[in-house]
Amino acid sequence: MKLLPFAPVLALALVLDAAPAQAQTMDEMRAELKLLRAEIDQLKQQAPVAVVPSTPAPVAIAPALQATAAVVPAAQSPVPDPRTAARLRAAASAASQPESAIPGGILIPGTTTSAHLYGIAEAHAIHDVKQSSSPDIFTDLTFQPLNSAGGQTGKTQFTAETSRIGFESSTPADKGVISTKIEADFYSYGSTNRNVFRLRHAYGEYDGWLVGQTWSTFMDVDDLPETVDFNGPIGAPFSRRAMVRYAFGDATKSALVTLAAEDPVDQSGGGSANERMPELIARLDKTFSWGAVNLRALTHEKRSPTETKRGYGFALGGSYKFGDKDSLMGQYTHVDGDVDQLYGSNGYAINAQTGAITFDRNQGLVIGYAHIFSDKLRGNISTGFNRGQTAQAVDNRTLEEAFFNLIYSPTKEVDLGGEWIYGSRRTFADATGTLSRFDLMARYSF
Repeated sequence: MKLLPFAPVLALALVLDAAPAQAQTMDEMRAELKLLRAEIDQLKQQAPVAVVPSTPAPVAIAPALQATAAVVPAAQSPVPDPRTAARLRAAASAASQPESAIPGGILIPGTTTSAHLYGIAEAHAIHDVKQSSSPDIFTDLTFQPLNSAGGQTGKTQFTAETSRIGFESSTPADKGVISTKIEADFYSYGSTNRNVFRLRHAYGEYDGWLVGQTWSTFMDVDDLPETVDFNGPIGAPFSRRAMVRYAFGDATKSALVTLAAEDPVDQSGGGSANERMPELIARLDKTFSWGAVNLRALTHEKRSPTETKRGYGFALGGSYKFGDKDSLMGQYTHVDGDVDQLYGSNGYAINAQTGAITFDRNQGLVIGYAHIFSDKLRGNISTGFNRGQTAQAVDNRTLEEAFFNLIYSPTKEVDLGGEWIYGSRRTFADATGTLSRFDLMARYSF
C-alpha cells in the first residue's frame, strides 16, 4: 500500500503530543526530531512504495514514534496494473480456444464452424500493338480480327472488373468436414457486359460429394500455366458449371476417381436447346513425388428440333517438377463439338433448314514452364495451340498463342505483373489475324 503524503506530519504530531507525558528533556526532543527528519528524507527517496527497514538502526526511539511506525507497512511488492492483468486473462482465454480450420479464418463463437472472408482487388492496363482482340477486353484469339480487315491498332484499355470477393466455411461432421464456398467477381465475357457482378463458385462438399457450381470436372485447373491475362492460353477446357459430383480414393496412394453429372446447357449459345441428359464426366488423378497426371473423359448431347446428337471427348494432363524452382506442365484435349469444354473450339453447327447437327472434331494443346527466381520474383512461359477439322460455329483452322511474363510480389498480399502476348489465327481460307499486346497487372489480396 502506498504511504499517504501526510504520514510524516502525523508521526510528528504524535511525537509532540506524547512528549509531556514522557517528561522528555529538550535535548531528547531535539534528538528525536533529528531522527524523524532523517526518516522523512529517506521516505521521500523511496517511490512509489515506502519501505521500513526490517532491522532499525540502534537508536532509542520514543514510544510514541514506535507506535507510529506500526501504521507504516513492512516491505511490499508493487501492486499489479489491472490493465496488464486483463491482457493476461484475455491471452490465456484466446490460447484455450480452438483455432480456425481455415488458414486466416475465424471460429464462429458458440459453434464448431470456421469462416473465412477473402478476395482480391485487381486492375489491368492493356495495350494492343495490333488490332484489339474482339469482343472481349482480355485475349480471345478465336475472334481476333483478320489483318485484311484493316482495323485500327494501338488501343489502350484499363479495367478492374476481375476483382472478386468470396466466403468459405468449414464445419466438422461425423464423416469428415462440411465445406462451402461462394465467390463472385465483376467480369462477364463480352464488350457489352463490363463490370457486371457475376457468380463464379457456389457449392458445398461433404463425404466425397460436391453439389453446386464450380470448375467443370473436365477442366484441369492445376496444370494451367499462370498468366497475367485473365483468359489464359487457348487450347484447354475452361468452363464453370452446376453439377453433382462424387469423388473417392486417394491420389497420393492408389488414385482419386471422380464422377460427375454437369449442366448440359450450351453456355456458348450455339443453338442447341432442351437437352434431356446431363453432361457426364469421369476422371482419374494420380500424384507422385515428381508431379502428377490425370485422365479425363466426357460425353454430351446437342439437340435441334429434328435431331439429337451425342459427342465425346478425352483429355490428358500432368506436371513435372525440376527441383524446388522449376516445373513443367501440359495438357492435351480432344472434344467433339463442345466449345465450352475446349477453349478455341469451332464447336458445332445446326442446319437452319433441316436441323442437322455437325460437330467439329477439335484438338487443343497447352504447355507451360514456370521458374521461381526468388521468394519475390517468378516468371512463366506458356503456349496454347488449337486445330479444327471443319468450320462450324467459328471458321478457324489453327490458333497459336504464346505468353511471356514476370510477376513480382513485394509482400505475399501484393502481385505486380507484366506480360507480352503474341497470337496468330488462321482460317480455312488461309486468312490470318495477328495478336500482339502488353498487359500490366496489380493485384492486392486479402
